Amino acid sequence: MPIKLENVGIAVRNLEETIAFFTDLGLTVLGRDTVSGDWADTAVGLDGNHAKIAVLQTPDGQGQLELFEYLHPDAIETSPTLPNEIGMHRVAFSVDDIDAALEIAAKHGCTPLRGVANYQDVYKLTYLRGPSGILVMLAQKLQG
Repeated sequence: MPIKLENVGIAVRNLEETIAFFTDLGLTVLGRDTVSGDWADTAVGLDGNHAKIAVLQTPDGQGQLELFEYLHPDAIETSPTLPNEIGMHRVAFSVDDIDAALEIAAKHGCTPLRGVANYQDVYKLTYLRGPSGILVMLAQKLQG
């Protein structure tokens, strides 16, 4: 049976703030919508499900994020996921210039958790907290 990853869905506190962060990093908004109704209740498993959504795509056309901000039921705040917790972990992006990407992230108040690491002179990489506490990994392949 063929299988294809369609997108990664992320519930966010503020859709516009999160779209701004990811579009500044280079993703493109493919579409926006508001979803609700019986089909949404059934698919998601929540009664009265009502959310604003946006689908963003990476510049290479291979990756998509579906961001959703719940209007009903109310979103539930949780502590941001730690790197060693079981469950949804992070969203990872390769970038051509990690310093430029970090400058963009900083404009949104997002900085590395600890710093930028060098992995065996193959990658420079870091984890940072994006909007709504989303754990984001940025990695730049080093020439070599």
